Amino acid sequence: MRIAVASADGVSISQHFGRSACFIVFHVEDGKIIGSEVRDNTFTAFAKGECGNGKDHRDRPSGHAAIVNALQDCDIVLCQGMGWRAAEELKAHGIQPYLIESNAVPEEVVAAYLAGSLRPVEGFCRCHE
Repeated sequence: MRIAVASADGVSISQHFGRSACFIVFHVEDGKIIGSEVRDNTFTAFAKGECGNGKDHRDRPSGHAAIVNALQDCDIVLCQGMGWRAAEELKAHGIQPYLIESNAVPEEVVAAYLAGSLRPVEGFCRCHE
């Protein structure tokens, strides 16, 4: 199993999936973390500079295809916030988005998820409408 955590800086959990600087991907076997890797976010519209300064990515077809492809080997994505379109795209490709409210470090959050003690936050962001 692989669990991706959206990160603002490779150390903390990002407040928003698409605006994360990177993804920390934890490799899990038998319910334990056995390793991790950091994947730079060069995939989302925000990371590619396609948002802000009057630019908008909402009307681009398959706007999330690159990030879904980059995380295709992951089973779960943990983050503090995510737009509903990104969440639906991940789910359509078998990746479970999981919103959390935690200031813990990513490894602790993954451990809590594996222990069954991490509670999800309901509702994906609809701020892009």
